[in-house]
Amino acid sequence: MSLVKSSALVICLAGAAVGCATRQAPVAAPAPASDPTPIPVVEHAPPPAPAIDRITLIVTRAETEFELGRAEFDRGHLVAARAHFDRAVETLLQQPEGARGDRRLQAAYERLVDRIAALELRALREADGITEARTEPAAIDEVLTAAMFERPTPKATTAETVAADLEHTPRSIPIDMNPKVLSYVELYQGRLREFLQAGLNRGQRYLPMIHKVFEEEGVPVDLAFIPLVESAFKSTAVSRVSARGMWQFMLPTAKEQGLRQTWFVDERSDPEKATRAAAQYLKTLHRMFDGNWNLALASYNAGPGRLQRAIRQGKSEDFWKLTATTRYLPRETREYVPMIQAAAIIARSPELYGFDIVSAAPLAYETIEVSGALDLKLIAEWAELSVEDLQDLNPELRRTTTPMTAHALKVPVGTGAAIQAGLQSAEPLFRTFRFHTVKRGETVSGIARKYGISTRAVRDANNLSAAARISVRQELAIPAPSATALPAAGGSRPTAVAAKTGATETYRVRSGDTLIGIARQFGTTVPTLKRLNGLASDRIRAGDRLRVPR
Repeated sequence: MSLVKSSALVICLAGAAVGCATRQAPVAAPAPASDPTPIPVVEHAPPPAPAIDRITLIVTRAETEFELGRAEFDRGHLVAARAHFDRAVETLLQQPEGARGDRRLQAAYERLVDRIAALELRALREADGITEARTEPAAIDEVLTAAMFERPTPKATTAETVAADLEHTPRSIPIDMNPKVLSYVELYQGRLREFLQAGLNRGQRYLPMIHKVFEEEGVPVDLAFIPLVESAFKSTAVSRVSARGMWQFMLPTAKEQGLRQTWFVDERSDPEKATRAAAQYLKTLHRMFDGNWNLALASYNAGPGRLQRAIRQGKSEDFWKLTATTRYLPRETREYVPMIQAAAIIARSPELYGFDIVSAAPLAYETIEVSGALDLKLIAEWAELSVEDLQDLNPELRRTTTPMTAHALKVPVGTGAAIQAGLQSAEPLFRTFRFHTVKRGETVSGIARKYGISTRAVRDANNLSAAARISVRQELAIPAPSATALPAAGGSRPTAVAAKTGATETYRVRSGDTLIGIARQFGTTVPTLKRLNGLASDRIRAGDRLRVPR
């Protein structure tokens, strides 16, 4: 047998043997480590969300608008707040079934009207235009209080510094190098350092204007520092004797110098007008006392009549001799001249006395003519300002409203155009003041009750003292809240909750009725009812006839 044939036979026999073994004892193939074919996963869709019904969506939209309005209200943006409140109410009123066609709509509507009314009442309380603006204590009272304690004895170094300063720095008024003046220089550097530093910093805003006015009027520049002692350059300062403003004018003197005071404004607090009046008054006093600035300053404090009497009694025109005793002039006047001189010494060379002045931009503004009484909140909103920004530029305003007559309102540079645009549509927003003709038997308190305001508001609005009497046929100005606390968005259109056509009908008040209840009944608001009926308060009586939206 050949080798090839025997090899083939071996292979065949081996194959046969394998075949026999397989048949006799089959061997299971090992399972694969993983199945390469993924098993399909059946995903189950989430259950459908419950459908939100139409009424819920409507109420949610109204609620969203209300919350946006409340956020604007809290920022003081009344017009923007009213726009959102209007849309909130419109969302409910414009449904086919009306705000009362569905129980849930009616509940949402009543709750919405209540919340808007509450915010309107809050707006009236917070800025009714009647409450007088806040004031601050006058600086001179603080200086005098500090001087009541034992004044520091001037150091030798202080006297040397002042002497060298006066020698090298020209002065526009005589400055006396005596212990009293030096004592105040010491006091200003010690116990009153913070006070003087704050006043010097604040003065940087006003001094350029004061220097300009004094140069035009021919008044010595050193007298520009009188407000440093009088008010620390605060235009809202009021002293314990009711002197007011940066220059601390008493009212009779202010009127003599042409400064007006009405229920709306007090020009003693107008920085530029009061500065002009002070310059002219100082010139008058200077002439009256034959060019003696010490006596002119003393009379600025005590009044010229009192100083002339002191000169006659003391038989001297030397201020320092007159004040060497307590017999002729009050303490405040005796201290006044050395206070001013010491302040002028430091203010002309503050670094020499250890003061670092913080520079500030000079007073700058545009002027806008406002024709009637308008809430400052609205003006501030048009120009994206705060009410405080406007009050800061217009400290002469005694209320949070402009006067009834035309007024030149100062506004920040660059905001005039926006405010002018707002004024174009602001006519319905002007605060209204009624006028009442006094009848026989009427009293101020009775008239105040009739209009739902305080007796003091009536007296203040008409410059009546507590003892003043009113007479028959006398006409009184009656301050009233705004026609609506939250003005209509856009300024000229009625609120959305009023009838859109402006049509009204008459409703006779029944026993137990309230304005809020009537407002709910006719789908309007309390301020709208008050505006339609000229009501100054929420008081109504059974039998009254009210105009209501149809």
